[in-house]
This record gives sequence, structure tokens and C-alpha cells, in this order.
Amino acid sequence: MGNTTNTAELNSLANASSSYLRSAMHQPIRWQEWGDAAFATAKRENKPILLDIGAVWCHWCHVMDRESYDDPEVAQIVNENYVAIKVDRDERPDIDSRYQSAVQAMTGQGGWPLTAFLTPEGKPFFGGTYFPPQDHWGRPGFKRVLLTIAEAFREKKAEVDEQANAVMSMIGRSETFSEVDSDRVNPQIIDHIVGSAQSMFDAKHGGFGSAPKFPHSSAIDLLLDRYARTGDPDVGNICITTLEHMAHGGIYDQLAGGFHRYSVDEHWLVPHFEKMSYDNSELLKNYVYAYQATGVPFFAAVARDIIRWMDEWLSDRENGGFYASQDADYSMDDDGDYFTWTLDEAHAVLSPDELKVAAAYYDIGEVGDMHHNPAKNVLWVKSSIEQIALSNSMSADRVSALLDSAKQKMYQSRLKRPTPYVDKTVYVNWNALCISAYLQAAQVLGMEDARKFALRSLDRILSEAWRSERGLKHVIAYSDPKAQARATAGLLDDYAFTTIAALDAYEVTGDFAYFKFAREIADKMLELFYDETRGGFFDTAKGDKGLLGALSARRKPFQDSPTPSGNSAAAIALLRLYGYTNEPSYRDKAESTLEVFAGLAQQVGIFAGTYGIAAVWYFKPHTQVVVVGDDRDADQLYAAAIAPFALNKSVIRMRSSKADVHSLPPVLLETIPNLPAVKQGRSVAVVCSNFTCMPPIEDPDQLAQTLHKVLLA
Repeated sequence: MGNTTNTAELNSLANASSSYLRSAMHQPIRWQEWGDAAFATAKRENKPILLDIGAVWCHWCHVMDRESYDDPEVAQIVNENYVAIKVDRDERPDIDSRYQSAVQAMTGQGGWPLTAFLTPEGKPFFGGTYFPPQDHWGRPGFKRVLLTIAEAFREKKAEVDEQANAVMSMIGRSETFSEVDSDRVNPQIIDHIVGSAQSMFDAKHGGFGSAPKFPHSSAIDLLLDRYARTGDPDVGNICITTLEHMAHGGIYDQLAGGFHRYSVDEHWLVPHFEKMSYDNSELLKNYVYAYQATGVPFFAAVARDIIRWMDEWLSDRENGGFYASQDADYSMDDDGDYFTWTLDEAHAVLSPDELKVAAAYYDIGEVGDMHHNPAKNVLWVKSSIEQIALSNSMSADRVSALLDSAKQKMYQSRLKRPTPYVDKTVYVNWNALCISAYLQAAQVLGMEDARKFALRSLDRILSEAWRSERGLKHVIAYSDPKAQARATAGLLDDYAFTTIAALDAYEVTGDFAYFKFAREIADKMLELFYDETRGGFFDTAKGDKGLLGALSARRKPFQDSPTPSGNSAAAIALLRLYGYTNEPSYRDKAESTLEVFAGLAQQVGIFAGTYGIAAVWYFKPHTQVVVVGDDRDADQLYAAAIAPFALNKSVIRMRSSKADVHSLPPVLLETIPNLPAVKQGRSVAVVCSNFTCMPPIEDPDQLAQTLHKVLLA
């Protein structure tokens, strides 16, 4: 079809908003978006539905597009035998999650592209992921699959319907947690999740399990909390080894900063090169928390470097907001070429001394790491500066200076290469995660610019995505300026993550408006998503009628995958609100949510990391440190309050002018404004734990000692 913009040659995805869908508008397939019209056509013509689910950052989605969906012969088969629907998994995670469950049940595997075959009603009866154009790698060729499935639908309709009904029943059962799964939530569940992480720990390379390796950020947060409380050296070693190996590995972009999505090997060496906002937000928190828990400056440096990359590549500096992702590749024929280096490419931009140091440090050689081009090297930290200095008879300072100049030259040279696409879509849920991470980093590392940008981004969400009468939207801006805007209803993640982000903003600023937003959004979340009968939260709003296909199956998301679990995040949000309001209904609903999944949490281990964090909030006394004042004394108290790490600790900074009845939640309202020191304008810190506030503290060392006792209780 080429890249012509002749509208006569465009399919209906020309009217789509998502970048992934719009990238297929020129294909000869008569694609339709998910919606009533596509399903009505399938029913009217009695055709099965071919469902493609992918994402703009997905390498194999683009490969299948080029190999199959751009092929006129494939298009003819599809157009004659199917109604073709394409879905962006980032735009519609509710659709993706259900059909992923279905295909995993049928084949034992999932992922993207997800290729599913549905009845005209949207019930899945066959599926897979990537299909090659011809029989290859033990996979059937896509043309043969298309023709075989179409024939089965025509000739064996009763069997197809039986299979589809069985799969739909399975989807319903897999997302409905029975009384067998439910249990009383108890502190041993935290021990069980920590123990699971310990049993899966790769002591040699860091991380959990073998290839492929994902970061499991929520589990790392939980382990850091355990280490900060107990000083257990084994737990500390898991955190330190994992975070050091990841930051030194190829999964980390050694030139620009920021993490790729995951590593295909156990060494963290060769990554899948796409870079996601949500991976980097959660890893940013890992490194900030690790710095708090260990005091190791390296972790603070990595955190700053992640922010450097996010500021440069994933931030709407003009309006506020974080972009969604950066692709792995700049073309169909490329596999990480933008990020990788041949020895000749490095030689072309570096001086002999710079090359000597950079090649030793980043392991750049004649033979590299990439299968499609063995000369291409993934940059990773092979040798220390001290080792290189010793082997080259240089001073460490000289090596460090050469490495810095080499890094700058290589990055500037890389910027001249064709650049992988940045999806500038602004998703509410992922933005909320980024906002929370930036605010944590701003508090701990004193990064005022990060604080300001996070607040601007949250203000944008609250002004553009939130309306008290209708709730939150899922998307507030699409990447393509030519795309029409559309209102996509917010899902559970959007509400839970935004509530937490608003609470974080309240704590950083002392601005009570953020607290009120947090409470309003949480109350709307309860109204729309909470299951009053059995507890827990559905991922889509209750009462939606006429839901298409597998959306009719109710779902309560529990596992981290890889973003934090919606139900666990909702429980955390409610428990934090309970700590500020003493409103029993918040705690009761959080408790019932935790109980729904208590049995399952012990079975899934590190995939229940966020559940473990929610359990910490539930069992440990909620602890708030309120620092009031405007002077250097207040700054020192604030630093002492921020320094120790504990998941259940909140620090609220209040200027003297804001420490009044109009700026405080109920549990602090009776105490803070009436303190003599506050009335006299002195800077103080007040530690409140489990609804009891201790006498005001004016000495930073005394505050540190008090927090040590309270947090270890």
C-alpha cells in the first residue's frame, strides 16, 4: 500500500486516536476498532472475528504487521472470512487482560501481538501470539491458520461454540475468587512473599528466577522495607545485588539513563529495548528507597539519572505530563540498533584513549551481543574505573575523565541516528505512578525541579481528566496531533494510582486541596468499582450494560503485571486515607479487599509484591511526621524526618501559614494548630502514630531517635 495519504486507500483506523491503531491505517486489511459497529457486522455477516491486540512499542507486533497484515494475499483471506478488529493494549487494558487470560488458558502462553479468534459475540475459541507468514520455528504459517480457522467456523460451528463457551466460563472463574481463596489476612503473608523472593533470588546476577528477567519493583520495595526495619543482611544483599546488577547491565541505558523493559537473559545483558514510563517510575522509587535504606550514594545517582532520561524523553515540558513509552526500534529491520554499538562506530567518534577506556568499561569488542548483527555491542559495565586504571597505568581520575567525555561523545553521536518513536500519549494511571515517583525522589534527594514538574503534571490530570460527576478518564492526550480526542473511561488503576499521587502531593506541599482531591477520587472509586457483596474491586465500573465480548466477565486484578496490582493499590489508598481521617469504612473496605486475595497471595509469591506493601500499611501503625516551619530549623527537621525509609511513614511539610484548621485532615486537626510552639511561630516536628501524637520535637537528632523507635515497633 505504501505510505500514501489517499483517503480512498485508508481503512477505518484513520479515524482512531491511538498511535498503534493509526500505524495500521494504510494496511489492506479492513480493520475496525473495538465497538458496537464491528460486532454488529460480525453478527450480521455471521463471520468470526480476528482480534489483534498489540502496542506501538511492541517489536513483534510491527514484524507481524509487515510480514502478514501488509500482505495483499493475507488481507484478501482476512477480508473475505473475518471481521478484523485491532486493539491498543495501552489504550484498552481491560480488553487485553481478558483475552490474554483466554489465550493463556488455550495455549499456555500470552504476550503481544495477541492474535485471537472470536465468535461474532466476541467469545474466544482459538488464539496465539506471533504467527510467522509461513510454517516456521514450529509455528504454523498465518495464512494456513486463517484458512483453517475460517473452515472450522463454517463446518464445525457446534464445536467452535462449545470451545468458546468453555473458555468464557474459564475467564469468569479465573477472575472470581471463591471462598476457598479468601482468608483472614495475617502478618505471615508478608513473611511468605519475602520468603518467596528469597527462594527465587539469583545470588550471582541479582534479580529473581532465570531468563527472561523482569525487575519486580514492588517486591523490591517490600524487601527494602524489611531490610530497613530488621537490618537482615540476607534481605539487604538481595536488594543491593539486584539493583547494582540492573544498573550496571544492558537493561540500563548507559548513555541516556533509564531502563529498558526487561532482559532476555539472566545476566541483565541483552534487553528488549523498549522503554516504558511505568517501569522507570517504579524503578525510580526502588533506587530512591534503596538510598534511604542503605545510604549508598550510587543508588541516589541512578535515581537522578532515571529522572534525567524521563525529563529529556518522556516529559511534556510545556504542559506537564509524562509520555507513555519509547520504541525499541526505529524501523522493521532494526533490533536495538539505535542503542547498540559496533567497535568501528565507537572508534569513529572517540579518541584513542577514550576508546581504550570506553571499550574496557562498556565491553565494546569486535564480537558483540546481538544475533541479527554480531558486531553490535550492548553497553554494560564490565570493569570498574579502578580496574581499568590499574591495567592501563592511569590514575582513576584520568580514567573517570576519559569515560565522561567518551560517554558524552557517544550520546551526542547516538542522537544523530534515526530515533525510535516516542509515544506521547498521556495515560492517567501511568502518569500517576510517575508523579508519585518524582515526588518521592524530590523529597529524599532535594530535587526541586522534579517536585515542580510532578505537581504540574498532577494539576493537569486533575483539571483535564477528573470531573466529580463522571469520574476520571484513562487518556488525557494522544500522541498524534491529527488524532481526534475521545473520552476513554478510567479504570481501577487510574483511580487507585491517582488517589495515591494526590496524597503524595498533599504530603509534599501541605496544600489541603490535594487531600480533598484524593478523598473525592477514592470515594468515586468505591462507588464505581467496589464489590459490596464479596469485597475487592472490579477493574471496570459496575453497572455497565451491554458489554461486548469478554468484557462481560467481571475481573478483579490482583497480581502485579508489571504495574502494581489495582486491588492492592486501592487498599493502600484507602488505608492511607484511614490514617488521616479515622473513617472506619476506609479500613473496613481495605481489609475486605485484602481478605479476598489472602489465600492467593501465598501462592503467587513475588507477583503479590504490592499486596505485601498493602499488608504493611494494614498491620504496621500508620505514622505521620508533620514538620511545621519556614526556617533552616524546619529544613533540618524535615531532612531528619525524610531520612529513614519505611513504607508506612508519611512526612508532611507545612509552612507556618498553612498549619491551620483549613489545611489539616481530621486526625491532625485537633493537635497541630493548638500547639504552643506553632502559635509562637517556632519550627517543630510532631510524630503521630496510630492516632496518637507525641509531644512536639525541635531537635533533629531527637526526631531521628524517636522515629527509629516508632518505625521499629
